[in-house]
Amino acid sequence: MFVDPGSGKVQAPELNSRRPLEKYKKPNLRKALGQVFNTFLPYFALWILMVFMVHRGYSYWVLLVLTIPASLLLLRIFIFFHDCCHNSFFASRRANRILGYLAGILTFTPYDDWRRSHGRHHNTTQDLDRRGVGDIWTLTVKEYLAAPKRKRLAYRFYRNPFALFGLIPSIYFFIRQRFPNKVAGKRELYSVVFTDLAIFAVIAGASMTIGLGTYLLIQLPIMAIAGAVGVWLFYVQHQFEGVYWARHENWDPRRVAMEGSSYYRLPKVLQWFTGNIGFHHIHHLHPLIPNYHLQGFYDSEPAVQAVDPVTIRRSLRSLRLNLWDEEGQKMVSFRSIKGYPRQTEK
Repeated sequence: MFVDPGSGKVQAPELNSRRPLEKYKKPNLRKALGQVFNTFLPYFALWILMVFMVHRGYSYWVLLVLTIPASLLLLRIFIFFHDCCHNSFFASRRANRILGYLAGILTFTPYDDWRRSHGRHHNTTQDLDRRGVGDIWTLTVKEYLAAPKRKRLAYRFYRNPFALFGLIPSIYFFIRQRFPNKVAGKRELYSVVFTDLAIFAVIAGASMTIGLGTYLLIQLPIMAIAGAVGVWLFYVQHQFEGVYWARHENWDPRRVAMEGSSYYRLPKVLQWFTGNIGFHHIHHLHPLIPNYHLQGFYDSEPAVQAVDPVTIRRSLRSLRLNLWDEEGQKMVSFRSIKGYPRQTEK
């Protein structure tokens, strides 16, 4: 559901029946605990195996192979963290908060601080007049042409795939999230301090047991891969061919969900590791539906099945989409505006 910026009333697209929606919004303790066990246990088991391999002198290349499933499991843990931030994973708010803090320590993400910024994302995504919080940096063609050279170079660097999916995720998770957002309150500040201290305690404990070197050899590649894949998923969710953007006065939350948020159709194994987050159009329609009910809701509701899916091949084409063309109402590439005259920003 969404809060209409004009009236302040909660809005949601019409469905065939309210009964299926309420059914899928209701958390299921058995499914939630099943996900906790089938994800956390293999993640920690892989960690133990990798520690054993480092201490036994196995080739680091073999270890790096194991970091791939470990990083995907950590990504899945982040999806649970995300659901907890929406209070949808468990029926109990306290249980969501506890698991959210624990998952936040593993993913280097402070629960309450991220929860607040993510809520902002849901209320402002695809709004050209409210960009800048919890989204991918996106400029319009006019803004880019009117920007000084330093800003244009910074934007092109940011949009370079090696930076956006390589360098930036590591900076974000290792450094940026160690500090609260500018508008953080006491609860958000507490979550940052608590998470930072917990991460420091884990590192200190690892240093005294398995060794700091062993910890870094395992943790750094896991975080780097999980961060890169996570940012890629977030990118594809709102940056694709045919995506919807609008100025604030024309911003429509229904269109944000159905046209501004993608249905990223992935192979079943990747759908499992990504916690069904590919059904992102459904998530923006109804954020209270937990990840384990998204497939069921999709299968039961023809309205959401009508969305044209983004396939892996189609998602790769989105890498060349860098700017929003307000006149053409579409994303365009840097190459497409080559030769355009510089503009003066009003």
